[in-house]
Amino acid sequence: MRKVLFDLEETVALGKEIAKVLPENGVVAFFGELGAGKTTIIKSIASTLAKIDPSEVTSPTFSYMHIYPNDVFHFDLYRIRDEKEFIFMGFGEYLRKGICLIEWAERIRPILPENTLRIRIRHVDENIREITYES
Repeated sequence: MRKVLFDLEETVALGKEIAKVLPENGVVAFFGELGAGKTTIIKSIASTLAKIDPSEVTSPTFSYMHIYPNDVFHFDLYRIRDEKEFIFMGFGEYLRKGICLIEWAERIRPILPENTLRIRIRHVDENIREITYES
């Protein structure tokens, strides 16, 4: 599926829609260049699922993972080399429990579960994002 989002409100609304249909123990893998909007849509999904204010959802760039209520796990893998490092750090087990929202998922592509929802975000201009997703 492909969508073009024209502003922040549309991005937040899409995140809320996705949150409503995620299966228990689902994995959502985000792909896109720096500044494409991965964290923005994750804020919407995570805050909806964890029932917290979106301001409480921040990218875990230096800690790799934030844990939110209701078993919502937010990963930022920008600083991880590959899936071996991810597993070595003890993160592999999280792919089988709760909801995993993974920024820079290309780093662990070989170990993503088969039913992972893959979301690609492309920055078109200052406000416009093109989003494609598939499971």
